Amino acid sequence: MASLPQFERWGSLAGKRVLVRVDFNTPVAEVNGRLEVTDDFRIRATLPLFEQLLDAGATVVACTHFGRPEGRVVEKYSVAPVRRRLEELCPAVELLENLRFHPGEEANDPAFGASLVEGFDYYINEAFSASHRAHASIMIPPTLIPSAAGPNLQREVATLSSILESPARPFVAIVGGAKVKDKLGIVKVLAQKADQVIVGGGMAYTFEATQGRHIGSSLFDPSYLEVCAELMEGGKIVIPSDARGLRDDAPFGSGGPDEVLEWGQDIPDGFQGLDIGPASVASFVSIIMGAGTILWNGPMGVFEDPRLSAGTEAVARAVAASDAVSIIGGGDSVSAIQGFGLEDAVSFVSTGGGASLEFVELGDLPGLAALRESPWNRS
Repeated sequence: MASLPQFERWGSLAGKRVLVRVDFNTPVAEVNGRLEVTDDFRIRATLPLFEQLLDAGATVVACTHFGRPEGRVVEKYSVAPVRRRLEELCPAVELLENLRFHPGEEANDPAFGASLVEGFDYYINEAFSASHRAHASIMIPPTLIPSAAGPNLQREVATLSSILESPARPFVAIVGGAKVKDKLGIVKVLAQKADQVIVGGGMAYTFEATQGRHIGSSLFDPSYLEVCAELMEGGKIVIPSDARGLRDDAPFGSGGPDEVLEWGQDIPDGFQGLDIGPASVASFVSIIMGAGTILWNGPMGVFEDPRLSAGTEAVARAVAASDAVSIIGGGDSVSAIQGFGLEDAVSFVSTGGGASLEFVELGDLPGLAALRESPWNRS
């Protein structure tokens, strides 16, 4: 992939206006009667760029999407709580209202994109996690004004590229999550590039079914059974050998009195697997501790429920304890690492989520291509 343009090549920024596309789609909750940001990780990650631009004499304006208002003004999706937190951390930066309040954003409307950069001298894309979307704020500015990749976006691309092009071996990928259809593309790619691919979470039960195992009422997608069977034949996929879970009618998600049960390879009717069991934990940890490079995306079960978090926590602690280069991608994996207090013990925490997966799967993203193809991108 050709290099991404950097803003340092612009020279003096004194008196210039810079629009920065960020991803401040942060979690919020009601505190004392108003919505407040509960995790400002993405905001804090952008502060060094803001400070560098401000120190260079630029006027800085940021823009972001927030939630899914579907092209309408919806009060609960206002960026007001995000703006308040940004003002506390970096008051000199203005934050525009939610981009997705305008239907032109997700429609990639050229007129809306042009309106965003009107009056600006430069544009910086610092939203790697939104760069897999061909939306107006990502695609149109690079066609109209000099544009560049922000440092966090560059770091994401460089880190993910390095593990795909020249990873330290053994390269172990860990893929989890609920739906096999959401992760099958990435599993196919990783089965070619990695030495072993550990599959956990709800998606693993479709793989287990290809081996003739009984999975009770666990998540299962028969439409992907044949593809999963073919992947298993490659010899690189490692699936759970046992499970932990609950009765079908037991509530889960936030804990409760229902007893968590453990099973071997087969789960009886009337029960569903919701976490990997102790034998799987031992097997997965052994593989992880021998790795040279680790890419982890997706939990091993319903880790939000403390009764069903053991598998995800064991994997998280093994990744953190490993001497391997460790890259954590995907919202749930990042939440797990942070929730277990292990964020500082891994090599890289990606904010990319779906963008990380698409980059690994396809090797490029629409937003990156837009920057490279900008008419102002001159080496």
